[in-house]
Amino acid sequence: MLWRILSVVGIAVVALILVSGGRHAAPRRAHASVHGRALSGAGTAAATEGTRVAKRTTAAVRRRVEDVCPGRRVAHLPQTLRLPSTLTAAFRCEMEALWNGIRSGRLTTAMPAFFPEAAYVQVKAIYDPQADWHQRLVGNYALDLRAAHALLGPGAARARLVRVIVPASFAHLVAVNVCSNRDRYWETPNSRLVYEEGGAIRSIGIASMISWRGYWFVVHLGAVLENGTTGVVDAPSAGVGVAVPSGTC
Repeated sequence: MLWRILSVVGIAVVALILVSGGRHAAPRRAHASVHGRALSGAGTAAATEGTRVAKRTTAAVRRRVEDVCPGRRVAHLPQTLRLPSTLTAAFRCEMEALWNGIRSGRLTTAMPAFFPEAAYVQVKAIYDPQADWHQRLVGNYALDLRAAHALLGPGAARARLVRVIVPASFAHLVAVNVCSNRDRYWETPNSRLVYEEGGAIRSIGIASMISWRGYWFVVHLGAVLENGTTGVVDAPSAGVGVAVPSGTC
């Protein structure tokens, strides 16, 4: 709409100059300049309002994620041994956050799917679990997200998550004192993110998810053991791929 207004003003100015034979051209240019400044101000106001709307929309999406994804609600609560389900709004919220993080390559977008820091502090009997969570786990997660984003290539923004395959038979209970644990949790390895890109079905793996209070959370995306410098994509494949059981913890 703004470019139409500018066009009309421009045509009117030219017409006035031609009719007058060039007399009083300077005042009319000044008059047009006043209109130009007014229109520029209107454009700035419209852009500012557009920014406000975008921020409100982003905030609403963030609130929805925080309301539906369970991480913030349950992280500080004690563990339960309820086996997680993949048929819940909470799990769908987590996987949408994970996929959006892969599509964008942004860590913050994918964090609602990740095992919460407060829960990790409760479950691990190691020196400084907070530092281990931030530096090793989240650091590797960020690298793996970027690697998966790079795998999608130029069409990443258009890649669509089709389904998530979590074989029920792979879930197993990890005991206290195994893998430096002071509490138990369920673990499931090698789930599959199945997506469509450019008309083709492809998939990548989730190396490991573990439970907290009956919800699955990603703890290792690309691999359980990583070097901390290079991101890993877990078993990329054409089609849905093959999920393989393993005894990870």
